[in-house]
Amino acid sequence: MLDREQASREAESGKAWEVIERTMLASVQEQRRARRWGIFFKLLVFVYLFGAIALFSPLFSVDGTAAMEPHTAVIELRGPIADQQEASADNLITSLREAFEDDNTRGVVLRINSPGGSPVQSGYVYDEIVRLRGLHPETRVYAVITDIGASGAYYIAAAADEIYADKASLVGSIGVTAAGFGFVETLDKLGVERRVYASGDHKTFLDPFQPEKPEETEFWQDVLGTVHQQFITQVKAGRGERLKEHPDLFSGLIWSGEQALGLGLIDGFGSTSEVARDVIGAEELVDFTHRESPIERFARQIGASMGNTLATHLGLSAPLLR
Repeated sequence: MLDREQASREAESGKAWEVIERTMLASVQEQRRARRWGIFFKLLVFVYLFGAIALFSPLFSVDGTAAMEPHTAVIELRGPIADQQEASADNLITSLREAFEDDNTRGVVLRINSPGGSPVQSGYVYDEIVRLRGLHPETRVYAVITDIGASGAYYIAAAADEIYADKASLVGSIGVTAAGFGFVETLDKLGVERRVYASGDHKTFLDPFQPEKPEETEFWQDVLGTVHQQFITQVKAGRGERLKEHPDLFSGLIWSGEQALGLGLIDGFGSTSEVARDVIGAEELVDFTHRESPIERFARQIGASMGNTLATHLGLSAPLLR
């Protein structure tokens, strides 16, 4: 009888230990799984951080200008020409200097697709092209206009040795504009009183909520006329005797590539590849365009947003070559 009870207790004890062993084994397995998942997530975070560093750090940037063979250097001029934008003078001048200083550059193509923009930024680039051409007379500069090369973009193109475009490209628009709105009657209808405090008789002459004064309108027109004349002077200096006489050449009109050729605004038809192959004689293209890092782009957008907001509040509007 005792032997049976003892055997029964031993069997129950064995089952209890078996349950305990299974529980401990399950706990160990769970800890191992948790450890593996922990390692996985740590590796994932590490890869993410490494990728972020590679994306934002200039140390990991890939230099596309390291070609060791003779080549044609290409610089993109795309979009509005303005400070803190992709087509700013800082970006374009940096690219131009790198292209000219490369010993394997046989010619520089400025590929243009822009409606124009700031006369100041355009003037900076124009002057730098002239300077670099003087320092490197063996390296010629060619402007290639794709869809549009107007106003400030054409201002820059005029500094090149030669200008090419397509028959349907839009070229020219040699003029200056500064646009705004007037809301004087709107305020009257709404019953809103505009209060402005300024020092200087003409400090608020661009305020859209105040009536225009004839003498201020004449003054502003003189400012725009001065900038326009600077534009004309630089185009004539760059194009020289190639320009044809036409009463509307500097009127702000924009011409097709076919018309522009007849007016002497361009030298021929051709794409970037054609110019590199047939004119420069170096078919390989190497892109020297300045590329912004994500951090630079973010900072530029913040700065441009703040600048535009400030200009709006101050009622400022700079002349544009558009």
